[in-house]
Amino acid sequence: MKLLITLFLGFIVTLCTPEKTVLERVQAEGELRFATRPGWTTYVNGYQSPKGIEYELAKRFSQELGVELKVTVVNDVATLLPVVTGQQVHFAAAGLAIHHQRKLMLRFGPSYQKARHQLLSRKSRKLPTSLADLPKDTAIYLLQDSNQFLQLTHWQQNYPHIQWKVLANVTPLELIKQVWQKKVRYALLDSTEVSYGKAFYPNLQIVFSLPQKQTLAWAFPRFSEDDSLYLAAIRFFNRLQRSGELKQLLERYYGHLSDTYFDDIRIRDFHHHIRERLPLYRKYFEQVAARYHVDWRFLAALGYQESHWNPKAVSRTGVKGMMMLTRMTAEELGVEDREDPFSSIEGGARYLMNIKRRISNKVDEPDKTWLALAAYNIGFGHLIDARKLTRHLRGNANHWIDVKKRLPLLTKPKWYRKTTYGYARGYEPVEFVQNIRQFYDILVYLDEQATLSKPLSPVERHLTTIMLPFQFPPNL
Repeated sequence: MKLLITLFLGFIVTLCTPEKTVLERVQAEGELRFATRPGWTTYVNGYQSPKGIEYELAKRFSQELGVELKVTVVNDVATLLPVVTGQQVHFAAAGLAIHHQRKLMLRFGPSYQKARHQLLSRKSRKLPTSLADLPKDTAIYLLQDSNQFLQLTHWQQNYPHIQWKVLANVTPLELIKQVWQKKVRYALLDSTEVSYGKAFYPNLQIVFSLPQKQTLAWAFPRFSEDDSLYLAAIRFFNRLQRSGELKQLLERYYGHLSDTYFDDIRIRDFHHHIRERLPLYRKYFEQVAARYHVDWRFLAALGYQESHWNPKAVSRTGVKGMMMLTRMTAEELGVEDREDPFSSIEGGARYLMNIKRRISNKVDEPDKTWLALAAYNIGFGHLIDARKLTRHLRGNANHWIDVKKRLPLLTKPKWYRKTTYGYARGYEPVEFVQNIRQFYDILVYLDEQATLSKPLSPVERHLTTIMLPFQFPPNL
């Protein structure tokens, strides 16, 4: 009898115990699962850890929930959506535009970014200004199940004179590369993807942007068991908006892609020197980077900005060498020969590390690196002045997005007279940092595509380096 009563009570307790919500199960299991697709605007394997704005947002969300993040990477959107609707993952973060067709299967969270449909082509003197202006039978290429693909029926009806070509199993950057190679004349992509593609390949031009605006958001299963995780995501994005963290993340990934700092000539020259000069010194960059535990491609980007990888470079002000060290700095670092490429690279890396150690640990990465680069260019004292101005003007002195707005104020008497170290050409470190970020992105992309040349042997390096001329680096 007692056994029956015990079983009965256990059955009653089971019936009365509420089932855990999705959010409670995520926290109990200690794992948040999300799906994404590979790409510079979504998810890539970084030097020490993955990166990409979608990944970083998802990582912050998992940290806020106190759980680990598990990433499922699929090649395209067509594969991505069934993974979400089948609830194999908790949500998708892959640059998905909110669209009524997708709403039949998915539920979208708050919009965190906007994008436009942009027509991309090689540069030309005469280009159309709208889809209606394109000649008959013009071919426009777009990707299967992309944000543009959702509009295809509308465009086919309104612009029947255009041949709409849909490509499967092709990434946005692969399509952009085909435009650059002249295999494709016109491609229609997201503005976020175009901004990166134009940075990697010269002589590309945005023909025009279409009027339809897109809002990008995370996608959750439409027929989920409850709203708990979905509501947690809404609270998460509301907090990011209020704190300014979302704005800072967007700057981190897109703030250096403006044509203001980078043009086709610089991209073309950079690609040329990657082929002709980088193989000479790549081994040195790798050796020094290993010593200081940094990415060799980052040191190479800094070296290129300083000298175009010419160890004999000399400026009109007397700085010289691969990393353009002043005589005083070289003496402090123990660099006896500024024109020796390895010594210059090692000295430049050590100098940058010394600057970073002087910056407060309250500054997170990558902002700490960007601030250190600015000081490398303009001097640590002027960086201190710029950060003080940033605080005075109610900005965050620990965020590069705020400091870079105040650095140019050091050229104005109204502001530099209030500083400790006085006048400085504050616009130069802004361009300096933006260029290095861009050079670094290109090197990482080419390296991951396995298209960077291997280092030369010592004999090959010697025979080639003796042919390098003295030069005045640009902007010095």
